[in-house]
Amino acid sequence: MDSSPGFVTVILLILGRTHGNSVTQTGGQVTILEGGFLTINCTYSVTTIGSPTLFWYVRYPGESLQLLLKVITAGAKGSSRGFEATYDKESTSFHLQKASVQESDSAVYYCALGDTVTETAGELSINS
Repeated sequence: MDSSPGFVTVILLILGRTHGNSVTQTGGQVTILEGGFLTINCTYSVTTIGSPTLFWYVRYPGESLQLLLKVITAGAKGSSRGFEATYDKESTSFHLQKASVQESDSAVYYCALGDTVTETAGELSINS
């Protein structure tokens, strides 16, 4: 049995904006030791008055897109599958975090608000 530590590689892509509203996700590639702490930064910009609904979606290899988190109220925290994100209206952020990433977390992660569901993608790969 191989007892060497695994590594988590995070590949993030940033795409455009829709109808003046946008989300911006961390860009570039990050490698994290398996069991390490993960943060994928996501900030948003809106042209409308009020607070948008914020989402994190995930697509695991060979599967369709799934909702991971949805938060409607500023200041609230969403959590699922060990991931969490807090809706911070002051900093216009919705960062996705997980305390201990595992190989099963390998997927593509999408931060979204309203009609920008396909606008920003981040890919998480885990090497063991």
